[in-house]
Amino acid sequence: MKLLIQRVSHASVTVDGATVGAIGEGLLALAGCRRGDDERDVAWLAQKLIDLRIFRDAQDRMNRSLADIGGAVLVVSQFTLYADTRKGNRPGFDLAGDPAAAEALCRQLIDLLHEKLGSERVATGVFGADMKVSLCNDGPVTIELCSDNKFPKNSA
Repeated sequence: MKLLIQRVSHASVTVDGATVGAIGEGLLALAGCRRGDDERDVAWLAQKLIDLRIFRDAQDRMNRSLADIGGAVLVVSQFTLYADTRKGNRPGFDLAGDPAAAEALCRQLIDLLHEKLGSERVATGVFGADMKVSLCNDGPVTIELCSDNKFPKNSA
């Protein structure tokens, strides 16, 4: 499982012109699932997301976590994070997880974040929908978190 996170001053996601999720200061987390991902991947990434120290402290150093600042997280599913671009110019998505399994894992991630941060600090997009994401990247800071590094999968 992979999260592409961006430190934001605000972010929102709309579906069919209606805002379905929005946050102020915190993290936008684009979430992609790979074949073979499981609950271990979800649990590790949820904790890493909460504890990652990428917010500024009083000395303007990246030394504070989402938990430290009381920030929020906007989770948006994005199967294209597992695009395979090694051959040709059209990406392949064979590494991406089955949609039903990916949706269940994204739901588990969101549930864990609700449990650890409180539901008022977690917003989401709509799995599988055509979403429009708006954000103001603070820094800019963009970081990939990948459980494949912690729990290796067999390559396709």
